[in-house]
Amino acid sequence: MSETNSTYSAFIPQVWSQKLNQMLEKNCVMLQCVNKNWEGDIKNQGDTVKIITPAEVAVSTLTSDNIEYSSLTPISQDLVIDQKKFFAFKIDDVAQVQANADIMEAHLTNAKKAIEIVQDSYLLGLHTDVTEENTVGEEASPIALDKTTIYEHFVKLALALKNSNAVHAGVRPWVVINPDIEAFLLQSPEFISAYKVADETLREGAIGRIAGMDVLVSTNLVDVDSKYYVLAGTNEAITFASQLAKIESLRDKDSFSDLVRGLYLYGAKTVQPKALAKMIVSAA
Repeated sequence: MSETNSTYSAFIPQVWSQKLNQMLEKNCVMLQCVNKNWEGDIKNQGDTVKIITPAEVAVSTLTSDNIEYSSLTPISQDLVIDQKKFFAFKIDDVAQVQANADIMEAHLTNAKKAIEIVQDSYLLGLHTDVTEENTVGEEASPIALDKTTIYEHFVKLALALKNSNAVHAGVRPWVVINPDIEAFLLQSPEFISAYKVADETLREGAIGRIAGMDVLVSTNLVDVDSKYYVLAGTNEAITFASQLAKIESLRDKDSFSDLVRGLYLYGAKTVQPKALAKMIVSAA
């Protein structure tokens, strides 16, 4: 069988790439919570995105005709694209009788799910960048949530963001929980379900709102040493850049099969740590 007649010969790499990138944009939980302000063309692992943050400007009281000018030094940070992931699979020719758009869609969906798992886990791991002032609970004594106390702890989480001046006009905070915490939250009378939020806009996939924060659920928020690190913040905190650098199909020289592989590059940086907060919760 010639390569042009193989099962995946109609799956042009550019089409695969465009389709998968569109799918990744839609449903990944943590991509709802970051910004892509500095995302450029990323083609190779190790590429760096330069981030320039303006310096703070001081305001003084005018007491004379002399005005002193302060020197401002913008902060330069590097967002390094240091995460390199790939997927690769083989399809036997017996599948060619079903070779149509549905097969491509199914395999792209599975690739998307696999990428989202590692990507969400990576972004949720940035809880290590949260300052001590914005941390609710302690490593030695994590908070034990239940339906009667969950609201007061989420209020403390939201308050930490407000006290660090992360919440201002036009900026709405978010919080990411997992299904175990969601079970308590749904029993809290203070929780506002998505269908009760009225005309306000929630992030895509948000289940509702608590203490002024959009609530998103991710199964990738897993326990670490019997603790959950519930992450909250605004989209100004973390900047993210990614690129499906390459996707291709080729003929397996050793079998009657087609090989499909893709390379996905990404990186993230906490550019405003004060715009992040976390709650340390017991997983017991």
